[in-house]
Amino acid sequence: MDQNQKWNFEVGDVVKLKKPHPCGSQEWEILRVGADFRLKCMGCGHQIMVERKLVEKNARALKKKEE
Repeated sequence: MDQNQKWNFEVGDVVKLKKPHPCGSQEWEILRVGADFRLKCMGCGHQIMVERKLVEKNARALKKKEE
C-alpha cells in the first residue's frame, strides 16, 4: 500500500502491524476507533490503547470482519 492511500479501519477488523507483540502475534483486533484505537492481540488477548497515527503508520495489512 502506498503512503497516500488511507486505511478504512472499523470495529471488528483485524490489522497486521509491523512489529510483533512479545507473544509473537502481529495481528490485532480493533475494539474501538477514534483518535485512539483499542486493540486486542489475537495471540494472547492483551488489550492496548494506541494513537491512530501510530496504527496508520505501522499497519501492513487489514482484514475486514466477516459479515
